Order: sequence, then structure tokens, then C-alpha cells
Amino acid sequence: MTMQQASIAVPGKAATARKLSFWEMYAQFVRLLVYALVAVAGVGICVMVVVTCLEVVLRVFRVPLTGVLDVVKIAGAVTMAGALPYTTACKGHVAIEYFFQKLSRRPRAILDAVTRMCVLGLFGLLAKECLRHAGQMRASGQLTQTLKWPEFWVAYVLAFACAVVCLVKIYHLFHPGKELIKP
Repeated sequence: MTMQQASIAVPGKAATARKLSFWEMYAQFVRLLVYALVAVAGVGICVMVVVTCLEVVLRVFRVPLTGVLDVVKIAGAVTMAGALPYTTACKGHVAIEYFFQKLSRRPRAILDAVTRMCVLGLFGLLAKECLRHAGQMRASGQLTQTLKWPEFWVAYVLAFACAVVCLVKIYHLFHPGKELIKP
């Protein structure tokens, strides 16, 4: 079975293979990226919890951890970046529905498409600027204050997450009313 084929199980019949459409393959690929970033966000949350709890417990014994702020700051940024595509894919962002629902179907569809294209452009620009900023941080050798860890890679993670948000918005633009991922 090739990458473009999937097994379809029908009760009482043998599984048959069929070709996946472009949008089905696109959706699978984007879902994979989104879930990978969610896993990264989950690790970031766990790191923040463990480091913060360890810091509190060790302070009781007057043994503070060095660099807790650096670790929590980086883990928080990575968590936010990883959660952004998932929230977009589930359409979990806050929306102003009151005015939107007052419009008839056609103006609503037009406004929705224009909004998605604007968001696509903004996140594309944000990804580009994050890449530029990461390059500047790397060239200048910017490090965290206490642990002296390089920080440029955090901006690369944010740029990647913004690019994945763009991929999600492209899916939403061609599939209005459908979530890429069910929450």
C-alpha cells in the first residue's frame, strides 16, 4: 500500500484500498504537525511544573535552584508556541459572534474568508519576522541571564508554530465551517 492509499474497513467486507485526495493528505500532514507541537507544549508544561515545584521544595531546605526563571521563561514560550496551532485547528479562539450572526449567509461567508486571509497574512508575516529575529539573536550570541543557554532556537520554534497556523488557516479557508481537529 502506498502513502496515497488508505485501508477502508467496511463491516462484513474485506478492507479495500483507495487513493486519498490532496486535501485528505494535506489534513493528515497538518494534523501530524499540530499534534507534534501539542506534545512539545505538553513537555513545556511538565517542565514548568516540575521546576517550579522543585524550587519551592528546595527553598524550604534553603537550597534554591539556579536558573529557574530562565527555564520557566523558555518553557512558557515553547508551550505557548506549541498550543497556538492546536487552538487554531480546533477553532478554539474567541470570536465576536454577535455581529457575525446579524449578517445574512453571503456577507458572513465573505467576511469569514477575508478574515481568514488576513490572519493567514499576519501569521505568515509573524513567522518571517520570527525567523529574522532568531537569526539576529543567533548572530549576536544572545544567552539567558543565569544559565547562559542560547535563546535563538525559541524564536525558531515560534516561527515554525506560526507557519503551522498558516497551514491550518489554508485548510479552514478551503473547508469553511470544519475544524481540522475535533477538541
